[in-house]
Amino acid sequence: MTDRAAARLDYPGVGGTEQGSAPEGYGRVLEETRLGTGLDVYRRVADGILAWELQRRAGLRVRADTPKAVPGARVVSGFGVGPFRLPAPCQVVWVHEPTPDGVPQSAGFGYGTLPGHPARGEESFEVEINSQGEVWLRIRAFSRPANWFYAAGGVVTRAAQRYVTSRYIEGARSLAAEGKSQ
Repeated sequence: MTDRAAARLDYPGVGGTEQGSAPEGYGRVLEETRLGTGLDVYRRVADGILAWELQRRAGLRVRADTPKAVPGARVVSGFGVGPFRLPAPCQVVWVHEPTPDGVPQSAGFGYGTLPGHPARGEESFEVEINSQGEVWLRIRAFSRPANWFYAAGGVVTRAAQRYVTSRYIEGARSLAAEGKSQ
């Protein structure tokens, strides 16, 4: 992991994904997907989100300094293959833990980019169970390229973000479906 003193969050609006806000000039992502119903589905998805499972199921290599997302935890996700794997260092900026019972409630976390990430900004992964027992995944992000090189690849960068977001959604769907009889 990166030296904590050397690497700092490098964007304005730290924690903005918790309320859905983003700094001026940053691109935004908001994806919401219904995953099913019931506390069992909610808990499976919440546990998977907090244990970095969405990143793994999206095809990212994950190296985290904690087994579970907690405020201040550092994680480096790798996208790509072999020597073409692009490291994406982040730090968790907020966490919502699931409660033992009761609805509505939500669980998840948001993390922000650290120096060395191809973007500057924040992304969050949150599962919610509403008062009707419906379970929803919400992915929020705001970002901009970290430097001119990544800005030059704007179309490719946006396509990669859409692809990884779709993989996060598929990962959440597979977590929601686990334990159901086929």
